[in-house]
Amino acid sequence: MPHPYIPNSAPEVRREMLDAIGVDSVEDLYRPIPSELRFQGRLPLEEGIPEEGRLRRHVEGILRRNTPATDVLSFLGAGCYQHEVPAVCDEINRRGEFVTSYAGDVYGDHGRLQALWEFQDVMAELIEMDVVTTPNYDWSTAAAMCLRSSVMLTGRKRVLVPAALLLDRRLVFQDYLAHDVQVDEIPFDEATGLLDLAALQAAIGDDVAAVYVEYPNALGVIEHQAGEAVEIAHEHGAMAVVGADPSGLGVLASPGSLGADFAVGDLQPLGMHMSYGGGLSGYIGCRNDAEVIGSLPVFIFAKTATLEPGQHGFGYLNFDRTHYVKRGEGSQNGGTTTALWAITAAAYLGLHGPEGMRELGEGLLQRTRYAADRIGALPGVTAPRFTGASLKEFVVTYDAHDVASVDAALRERGIFGGKDLSVDFPSLGRSSLWAVTEVHTKDDIDRLVATLGEVLA
Repeated sequence: MPHPYIPNSAPEVRREMLDAIGVDSVEDLYRPIPSELRFQGRLPLEEGIPEEGRLRRHVEGILRRNTPATDVLSFLGAGCYQHEVPAVCDEINRRGEFVTSYAGDVYGDHGRLQALWEFQDVMAELIEMDVVTTPNYDWSTAAAMCLRSSVMLTGRKRVLVPAALLLDRRLVFQDYLAHDVQVDEIPFDEATGLLDLAALQAAIGDDVAAVYVEYPNALGVIEHQAGEAVEIAHEHGAMAVVGADPSGLGVLASPGSLGADFAVGDLQPLGMHMSYGGGLSGYIGCRNDAEVIGSLPVFIFAKTATLEPGQHGFGYLNFDRTHYVKRGEGSQNGGTTTALWAITAAAYLGLHGPEGMRELGEGLLQRTRYAADRIGALPGVTAPRFTGASLKEFVVTYDAHDVASVDAALRERGIFGGKDLSVDFPSLGRSSLWAVTEVHTKDDIDRLVATLGEVLA
């Protein structure tokens, strides 16, 4: 029976398509694939739902199993955060000119290309780097790409990364690097949570291609030594890659001012909903050096003159480095969704301006300090776990309660607690990572503390 939403499933349509390409059957198209690689059985799929009304109710029933962060009091973070999303951001990224299954090209999509060029401009100002590229999949991908570029630029085969990395970041680095690059981790100070600079000095050598630091780090600690780590890298001829959360750059030093060769991070805090972890888009910034730019497997939206005097258009730069040209040898990982998020981020930054970003950063610092101090005053709790100053996230350690049971009890009371760190950082014991943003009021934090006190009693 033909599928009501897929015209190609109708036998007569399928036959017409096969005749047009000179093929007898669909099986002929799959024959070049070795049989051992093909699934030979029958997929255990449920019976289809052809009626639109029934299908909608079915999908809505599945969605109702989720509890969105907007329906509870949520303190989850670890890379995906509940920030305020201005209405103008949603209005712009829902416009038909930008929401598309695929992108137009330079001759037919001038408005979209200009919007992305504007994104590059405002983002470069925020991070204080000369060049910002097209966005890619997420922060981890952006960082991994820059580490590979560093290997290419230096001809070296070892990189140094902080031990204070979340597991998903480690796994992406492994995918991009482990087959031919040695990845060594630099420990963090157990008291401050900061990168151990003495260990970095001991580990670095003339075989190191890059040093990667995060700012703040995965434990929420503001890595105020990032500039020193950059200097250590440069003293040994290595590249410096700085990962920075853009929501804090209104109050923290920018990657460019720290001397970074590459700046990376995620645009999600800049006007994107959490979207069950899907609203991610990695940014890359670098200095204006043709060799450095050419090492990156991403293109750049460039502004250029047209044949009409006084007019300009927008096109692609560095196109030959992408998988559009390199095909199977390309290492680019992006898409049209990440470009849509870049346009959203441009709207967010344009709406806030430098003063708005400063106010955002100051609010994050104040809320983080207040929440950590209030939680830390509870008996049987250490918060913040580290003495280093924190921005937006901090680690909470329980003396006697395991994180899973505490979080489960909080969920029953309408609160999402912190991320359990037992997998990412087993050495931290009964610890979790809590995120506080501008959506959280003093009353929200006070309610959390009162409820957490009940759970721990």
